[in-house]
Amino acid sequence: MKTDIYTKITNQIIAELEKGVRPWHKPWAAGHVAGPVSRPLRSNGKPYSAINVLMLWATAMERGYSAPIWMTFKQAKELGAHVRKGEKGATVVYASTFTKTEAKESGEEVERDIPFLKGYTNGH
Repeated sequence: MKTDIYTKITNQIIAELEKGVRPWHKPWAAGHVAGPVSRPLRSNGKPYSAINVLMLWATAMERGYSAPIWMTFKQAKELGAHVRKGEKGATVVYASTFTKTEAKESGEEVERDIPFLKGYTNGH
C-alpha cells in the first residue's frame, strides 16, 4: 500500500520530535560557499516554502548535509552533475488548487477550488 503524502510528512515530523529535534529550527549555524542560509534552495536559487522547509531541514540534519541546495535527478543530469551511488532523494511537495465545475441539484453549475498536494523526490 502506498503511503499518502500527508501521512509521510506527518510521520517524518513525529520521528524528529521523538528524537528530541524540533525540525522547524534552522539546522545550519553558519554560512557556506552558497552564502548565508535561511532555508533550503532550489537549484535555480529560489527558496522552498511551507512544509518543504521543515522536510528538507529534517533530511539535511539526518544526513549531515550543510549546503542548502536541492535538485531533482533530472536537474542534476541537465547540469552535468552526478548522483552518488546509494544516495536517496527527499520528498518535497507541490501544493496548489484546481477548479472543478459541478452541477447542483437545481441544475445550476458552480465552480469549486479543490486543494491538492503532489509529492516528488529531490536530492541534495
